[in-house]
Amino acid sequence: MSNVALSSHSQPYILAPLAAHGRSLSFRLKAEADPRAALSRLAREWQPAWGVVGLGAPLVAALGHSLPGLRPFPALAGAGVTVPSTQQALWVLLLGKERSALFDRAQALQTWLAEAFELEDGLDTFQYAGGRDLTGYEDGTENPKEEAAVAAALVPEGALAASSYVAVQRWSHDLVHFQSHSAPERDNLIGRRQEDNEELEDAPESAHVKRSAQESYSPEAFMVRRSMPWATAREQGLEFIAYGHSLEAFEQVLTRMVGLEDGVVDGLFRFSRPVTGGYYWCPPLVGEGLDLSAVL
Repeated sequence: MSNVALSSHSQPYILAPLAAHGRSLSFRLKAEADPRAALSRLAREWQPAWGVVGLGAPLVAALGHSLPGLRPFPALAGAGVTVPSTQQALWVLLLGKERSALFDRAQALQTWLAEAFELEDGLDTFQYAGGRDLTGYEDGTENPKEEAAVAAALVPEGALAASSYVAVQRWSHDLVHFQSHSAPERDNLIGRRQEDNEELEDAPESAHVKRSAQESYSPEAFMVRRSMPWATAREQGLEFIAYGHSLEAFEQVLTRMVGLEDGVVDGLFRFSRPVTGGYYWCPPLVGEGLDLSAVL
């Protein structure tokens, strides 16, 4: 399938720029519930312009199927750091220009799914300062573009062509601690200068940019990141969202960040920590709706 055909059959927000506001929702499957009717209704009612839908391994297994490479999110631990797994059955990212529309769609979504699913977690997200993380640093600088983005994010052929896999991981930032560092120290934690976004060649090996440089892996670990900041009155951070034609690239990067590859822990852990983690399969489209034929 050509790149044009792949992108036209994928959920559009996998490759499209993010909207101003988002709502990240995860659902667990109710005990002894049959999810087929609820999923069929979701496939009929869902409009692709609303956001992205992803199915987790527990849901796919409950439907009596398996998908190549789909698995639960791994719980990892390195020197002084932990990465939790909070794998759920279903994940939905609602996106839009205003929060009122997201509220209405979230209410409708819960109604459609109520027969078999319960909301486990929900968080409002937003764009900050033109695409920056709350630390003030640009996010997603090394995202592949155009055809390279299609190749990185979408399954290229076969029964699952135009679908995608997504890693969703919420990070909680301690911005007070981060800001207590000098500007050069903050730049070394990230590996870029905040003022011009230039990569620092002499940054320490623990700098986040060096730990996560996608071209430094074998094979290269390219993925399309669509992360969004979040904030409550007491906490704040980043909802990390990364799409790939498989989950291997993300897992390679995460393993190195934790220090399991060479013992060097990513500087990101000095002011932030992951609090959730889930893997999901994002089905392709058929016509104007979700194509769930691989699992229903």
